[in-house]
Amino acid sequence: MPRDTSASPRRRPRAREEDRSERRGKKDYPRTGRAHDNGYERNSDRRRDKDDNDRRVRHDDYRRRDDRRDRDRDSRRPNRERDREGQDDHDRPSRPNHKRDREVSSRRSASPKRPPSIQPSARPRSSSRSKSPLPIDKAKPNFANSGLLAAETNAVKLTDGTSTILKYNEPPEARKPTLGWRLYVFKGSEQAELLHIHRQSAYLIGRDRTVTDILIEHPSCSKQHAVIQHRQVTEKDEFGASKPKNKPFIIDLESTNSTHVNDEAIPTSRFYELKAGDVIKFGLSNREYVLLHDDAT
Repeated sequence: MPRDTSASPRRRPRAREEDRSERRGKKDYPRTGRAHDNGYERNSDRRRDKDDNDRRVRHDDYRRRDDRRDRDRDSRRPNRERDREGQDDHDRPSRPNHKRDREVSSRRSASPKRPPSIQPSARPRSSSRSKSPLPIDKAKPNFANSGLLAAETNAVKLTDGTSTILKYNEPPEARKPTLGWRLYVFKGSEQAELLHIHRQSAYLIGRDRTVTDILIEHPSCSKQHAVIQHRQVTEKDEFGASKPKNKPFIIDLESTNSTHVNDEAIPTSRFYELKAGDVIKFGLSNREYVLLHDDAT
């Protein structure tokens, strides 16, 4: 009976493989063996480390973004609002919150400190601020009237080298009178003097004998007390026609004890019209000056 040789070729490859594996000293583990478990653990550790690294990177990004947002918000807030909030925080009693402090410190550990210019003020600030006057720039030209030209014009040089500043200037309508005006000076019931005041347009009255035209020696009178000024004014006649006419006026030069006309004090630095028969008194002097003219006699 012939031998069946069909099974021998199938067993030879397995025997060869076993011999080859024994010769190399390798162990053939199944797919679900120990080597496969070790590889899976290594892969899971790598994935866990990668996830931790990604989580830390995200936390760092969130923290930097929060710090940037806080800095932008602080820079946009007005100084007064920050000062008010700082004052409220200073006045309000603080309560310890350790959990919140730990969270804030962990979240804002890398945030920079505020510069000193925007630190909230701890001292109370008053609501009303005093407005200081604006300083005058001395470098700019000043075209205001200095008074030097007027002082030079009104200065009267004396024989001893000194000068006196006149307090009065004649107006453009000053005119020399056409009537013969006179002042009758009475001391009590007796006439002391007669003064003619028609020879020039203005007469300065006072105690300074170097510049006055009519001298008054009473101590209650000022050095430049008053002025009698003849002026040309416009009047209307009975037919409504306007015509110029010269009239006497008196002006008080801001004297200490005033000027009186008919026992009434006249306003200072203003022209007061005089009429024939008026009685003028200067200061506290008892002398009376009666104004008359040629036609009145």
